[in-house]
Amino acid sequence: MAPTRHRPWLIRYVVLLGVLAVAVPLVTTGVTGPGSYLPIARDDPGRVTSLITTFVRAVTDLSSLVVVGALASALFAGKARPVQDKASRRQLEVAEWFEPVVVRRAATVWAIGSGLLIGLDSADSNGYSLGKLADPKALRFALLSGDAGRSWMVAFVAAILVLVTCVLSARWIGYAIALWAALVGSLAPVVVGQILVGPRHDFGSDAGIVQTLAGQVLLGVAVVQALRVATGRRVRVLDRVHWRSTSAVLLGVLVATEGVLLWFKLAGSSPFASATGWLSLAQFAALGLVGGGLVAVYRGRVTSGAVLLAGGAAGFVAAGLAMTRIPPPQFFVPASISQIFFGFDLKVPPGFGALAAQWRPNLLFVTAAAVAIAGYLAGVRRLARQGERWPVARTIAWTLGWVLIIVVTSSGLGTYSGADFAVHMAVHMALNMLAPVPLVLGGPITLALRALPAAPKGAQPGAHEWILAFLHSRPLQALYHPLFVFTVYIGSYYALYLTNAFGALMRFHWAHQLMNAHFLLVGCLYFGLVIGVDRTPHQLPSLAKLAVLLGAMPFHAFFGVILMSDGAIIGQSFYDHLEVPWKRDLAATQHVAGGIAWAGSEIPLLIVVVVLALQWAIQDGRAARRIDRHLDSGLDDSHDAYNAMLQRLARRTESTQERR
Repeated sequence: MAPTRHRPWLIRYVVLLGVLAVAVPLVTTGVTGPGSYLPIARDDPGRVTSLITTFVRAVTDLSSLVVVGALASALFAGKARPVQDKASRRQLEVAEWFEPVVVRRAATVWAIGSGLLIGLDSADSNGYSLGKLADPKALRFALLSGDAGRSWMVAFVAAILVLVTCVLSARWIGYAIALWAALVGSLAPVVVGQILVGPRHDFGSDAGIVQTLAGQVLLGVAVVQALRVATGRRVRVLDRVHWRSTSAVLLGVLVATEGVLLWFKLAGSSPFASATGWLSLAQFAALGLVGGGLVAVYRGRVTSGAVLLAGGAAGFVAAGLAMTRIPPPQFFVPASISQIFFGFDLKVPPGFGALAAQWRPNLLFVTAAAVAIAGYLAGVRRLARQGERWPVARTIAWTLGWVLIIVVTSSGLGTYSGADFAVHMAVHMALNMLAPVPLVLGGPITLALRALPAAPKGAQPGAHEWILAFLHSRPLQALYHPLFVFTVYIGSYYALYLTNAFGALMRFHWAHQLMNAHFLLVGCLYFGLVIGVDRTPHQLPSLAKLAVLLGAMPFHAFFGVILMSDGAIIGQSFYDHLEVPWKRDLAATQHVAGGIAWAGSEIPLLIVVVVLALQWAIQDGRAARRIDRHLDSGLDDSHDAYNAMLQRLARRTESTQERR
């Protein structure tokens, strides 16, 4: 039963949990003191700097959690109403007022805190007291010498974008963009934190990324729904059946990723032998409270469920913040140069045998593939239950595309893509030009629109309407403009490899994953425009599709020629610092990479030309059969109209001749 009255005690309880979530890391910082810095060869910035930084970090992280939770609640659990813009496009508007108010207030705190942490966290990580930051040279060094300050710059920009978007717009798509920005801003400080250090940090980083995304959504929604209960409002998630399964999946993801992170951070030690282990166990206990709260809410015990949800969320965040102030055991495990950059050692050169045998799961892309395939098969199954058939070829194509992604990122190709430039180029060519082809032939958006039922007239919009609002939105119109897609598709290689960006990004696992995701997404946009099953905002005629396809070939060929020339070695500084147990010839490797870029671009594009020709033939055949059916049924009178026109012309000619 939905709550209908205020619960002042619950409001005080939520506030108390927030205070405790801030107090736990503060006490941890005060107790550890210089022990947080000296063991890892860092200068102690002083108690004042460390305590202020910890306090601002705790408040900032809590506010970002509330921002994500309020945005997700407004988008996927709150009320929305259909509207039409000036171009008569169907859109949705957020019809709630509680979540938008929460977003604006929390985003303001998040922006202020992130702005302060640009300087505070830079000083804290460099061992500078706050007074020392008054020196412009010291301030500049602190901001530019590490990743902490830059990560908070990203968070600050994200918070400002969320705040401005939600102040100026009530459109559903605007809130969706704000949610994307909030998740990016939440990830920035995480990916450059403890999960970036030590052997096996590739597993730790991927687990940390997935956990942050899932945790911000699930725990953020839990906190916002607890606030709704406390202020006497209805728990909107009860109106959405899909939230039951979604929350269960997110909770399972949090438990699984926390297990991976515990294994990574402990580095073989006992969980009872370090503060990191105890705090991680506390996070498991907090997730248990969250699970109990979800069960209570969905069984109708809303108030008790809100108590458990808020308590579990606060406990999880508090333990996580405390862990950021304590060096984990993996910090003290000796690491090779290869482990520092990649998280693992490479013991044999990248021959064909090694590329086939040296498998190492890429957790981020394996997780994405599992979710994508499972969701697609669920849609196919729902269609089958409705008595509709979905082409088997499309299901095979979608599955094949994700299998290719797993093979490319988790086999020896992915393992050696960081150490060998030729392998790296093969991976990016496969993600950009090979895997997207079967993915766009799978038609996932078309499947979703057919499998998800449309909301009845007068009912709240659901997933079907959300997809339509996204497809009809102006941002997607701009993103999918053919000229923009073509420019990004061609320019990505030149911008990455012919500048200093490549060498800088290769030092970080998260940056390598970002490159992989970028090339995959851009490839899907490009080939979706040319041969995709899903309808794009800008439909191109057949000849324009062929022109877009053939127009890319000379640019990729020229890029391959540049790599094969005797120019500067791309990423030379990075490769010079990398220690591998085999002899390398960077110039020869780059020459091979150029050949891969040349041939690797021509072959997939030729395959796509064949697919495009087959699509034309199928379309022409359908059009011919449709005309034949009209003629056979007598519904098409175009032939009779043509004959009548000829007769009129003949009579007009005869009349003219008679007058002469």
